[in-house]
Amino acid sequence: MTGLAQEVVEVDLGSEGLLERHLVLARPEDAVRGMFFNGVLGAVGQLMGEEVARHCRQATGERKHVDFFTYPVASFLRLCLSASGHVGPRLGGCERMLRWLGEQAARDFLGSMAGKTALLLAEGNPKRLLSQLPSSYRAAVSYGERSVMWVGGSRGRVLMRRDFMPPAYHEGVLRGTLLVAGARGVHVQGRPLGLLDSEYEISWE
Repeated sequence: MTGLAQEVVEVDLGSEGLLERHLVLARPEDAVRGMFFNGVLGAVGQLMGEEVARHCRQATGERKHVDFFTYPVASFLRLCLSASGHVGPRLGGCERMLRWLGEQAARDFLGSMAGKTALLLAEGNPKRLLSQLPSSYRAAVSYGERSVMWVGGSRGRVLMRRDFMPPAYHEGVLRGTLLVAGARGVHVQGRPLGLLDSEYEISWE
């Protein structure tokens, strides 16, 4: 099997399969802020109860997470896999759960000091806020590259390279970001370009 064919097969694993595959590829230096762990655990606790949230925390190998400390993305992937087993059936599957967690992540970041600064600079303009996406991601995670290209006043394309979260998660992040900015009629559609690369078409009214 050629390398390209192998990649196509792996991209079609589904969101839960991608989480498991990406877990193998993550390096120790690939890290994410603690606020996103706490956001997942808080959302899981509200929906399913604190006992389920504690079980999910155990999957990370950490007793607690400090919002602005960084932790291995592999631990975050294990957290999402654990949440998928407990919360996924309640929400209709792993992909819907990841979109839900992605929206939670957007709210968590935009509620932080860095996120509030981004909102202030955007002055209520969704396009300006999304244009800051590459720098916002750099403040949140240590890995990958993101770029934003515009094809109109409220239509654009986001490209993500070497990112460990499945497309469904980033669909939630992008949708949540636009909703916080006050956009209506939000549409986000992601597609994989490779095992760790993806592209997103975004639009709003």
